[in-house]
Amino acid sequence: MRVLPLVVTVLLTVGVAYFIYTPLPNAIQEPWRLMMMDAGFRAISHLATLKHWLGFEHYIRSIRQSIASFESWHQSESGDDVVPGVKVSDVTFAGVPVRVYEPPPGGQDHLRRGVIYFHGGGWALGTTKRGSYDICNRMISDELNAVVVSVEYRMYPEVLFPVPYLDCLAAAKHFLSPEVLAKYRIDPKRVAVSGDSAGGNLAAAVAQEISTDDNMSVKFSAQALIYPVLQTMDFSTPSYLQNQYMPILSRLLMVQFWMQYLGADLALQPQLLANNHSALQNTKITPELRSRLDWTALLPEKHKKNYKPLIVEKGSQRVLKEVPALLDVRATPLLAGPEVLAKCPRAYILTCEYDVLRDDGLMYVRRLQDAGVMVTNDHIEDGFHGCFSMIAPPTEFDIGTRVFRGYVNWMQNNF
Repeated sequence: MRVLPLVVTVLLTVGVAYFIYTPLPNAIQEPWRLMMMDAGFRAISHLATLKHWLGFEHYIRSIRQSIASFESWHQSESGDDVVPGVKVSDVTFAGVPVRVYEPPPGGQDHLRRGVIYFHGGGWALGTTKRGSYDICNRMISDELNAVVVSVEYRMYPEVLFPVPYLDCLAAAKHFLSPEVLAKYRIDPKRVAVSGDSAGGNLAAAVAQEISTDDNMSVKFSAQALIYPVLQTMDFSTPSYLQNQYMPILSRLLMVQFWMQYLGADLALQPQLLANNHSALQNTKITPELRSRLDWTALLPEKHKKNYKPLIVEKGSQRVLKEVPALLDVRATPLLAGPEVLAKCPRAYILTCEYDVLRDDGLMYVRRLQDAGVMVTNDHIEDGFHGCFSMIAPPTEFDIGTRVFRGYVNWMQNNF
């Protein structure tokens, strides 16, 4: 009789270990911590999917609630404890909810920097009001003596593209108005736009629009993009294939995020994974347009490795007909023309070696440079997606502190 409990215990242990363990590159530091965090997120996602299937609640809303509960349970310190003195206000900019962080008063009368920040989360998850994003923005405000505006843009499933982009653009224009800059004592020559992952996508798109808008008297002097997601035409770049099973963002999950954001039928996912939507016979994608995201020409040699481009001759016309936003530059900033990129502000682009989005960022670095923009590419050889905001419990990593420090140092010296 005593054998049965032992067998059950062994089987459960093996099952849990199998669920947690994910092969990781040798360069990844603290691998078991990353595996545990990824396993936790997968468990939350599986449970949310089951609840959705049973008709209880949309799985995205369920994931949000689980993450919020997890952060509240583990949060040993509040943002006020971590960065004392930063003033926090929840207001609206042009009807869009934002959280404003003002640095501690230092007795100086000179104007301060301004930063508008768009959080990541696949246009579906994330908030600035708790957890690591709140702490990151407090630290940025304090260390840069900057007024930081973090935008609570609307997300899937409540809204689809282009609503998140339009929310961010409206908030950015409001922030850049002379009246608002004067109210917060911000130097109009020192205002940056920034964001990570899906937020990096929004930051790049907003930077392009603001840069080409002749009605804007104040424009951004810098853009800081953290592993931005920038294109939908090729999901078989070297980084998508090399890192397709990496935590925290797999190839399948990134394509799912895209489809949700753009309101696409998830049944089309295999078409996108096979690049059938960007086949050569598709006349909507001109040769000039293809050149704007041709990784064989845009990537440094060391990142091409031995991968070959996946070029489809016929493919499917259906996908672009049903999801025209796949070619909308507001969603895919890498498709912007050189005349648009040439007007963009100087850029800091952080890329991570073990990230499906690595090549999106690297191609944008090259295209901005070719357009004459000053660009700093901070490539993290042992980096993975999500590491930038991993600077506070319960998701604190040594690499998070290092990557965040590099970002702050660039911002300190470049705008």
